[in-house]
Amino acid sequence: MARPRSVLAHQQVLDAATKLFADQGIDATSMDGISAASGVSKATIYKHWPDKDKLALEVLSYVHGGNQDAPVFDSGDVRADLIAQLNYQPTTDRTEMKERLMPHVIAYSARNRVFGLAWRKTVVEKQRAALGRILERGVRDGQLADDLDCDLSIAMLVGPMIYRRIFLNSSSDRTPVNFAEQVVDAFWKAFACKPRLGERPRSRKNASKR
Repeated sequence: MARPRSVLAHQQVLDAATKLFADQGIDATSMDGISAASGVSKATIYKHWPDKDKLALEVLSYVHGGNQDAPVFDSGDVRADLIAQLNYQPTTDRTEMKERLMPHVIAYSARNRVFGLAWRKTVVEKQRAALGRILERGVRDGQLADDLDCDLSIAMLVGPMIYRRIFLNSSSDRTPVNFAEQVVDAFWKAFACKPRLGERPRSRKNASKR
């Protein structure tokens, strides 16, 4: 078990690295700079993280609530569950920091493929898997088209959310409060399963009997 002093130093480094990465990017941030900003020696930092990439990955996991159990959205209404998943913010107190970090993370990942793959596995995969489960349930329950391409659908749902985070200020009048709902509604118009004339949509109960 880590000593209290070690735990404190760990958090000091995370907080300092998060702010520096958000302010000036990952490339431009040095371990010396993180040491100076956190008040923790470089030797101690390297005891916790072998290199800057590992520290950056933990920062991303930290601001995305990687240490928290995410809720499972399964209300029976796939449209509502998709909206809830896209809107889910496990760390609302770190939302602004996430928005500031994202452009730097994308740029760094484009130059560092190994880091990009690790970021996807550590952070992105969790949301992708959660959305995938909702979409598969929608197909199974008859709410979405049988031939739905889940990977393409996830890209279509997540893409606008990333665009908003990078290019639009969430407090701007240009960004509607119900942005996730608008994204899902556009997707729903294209891929929702439309019942034939005189046919009722399959309910979850009926779909389970198929």
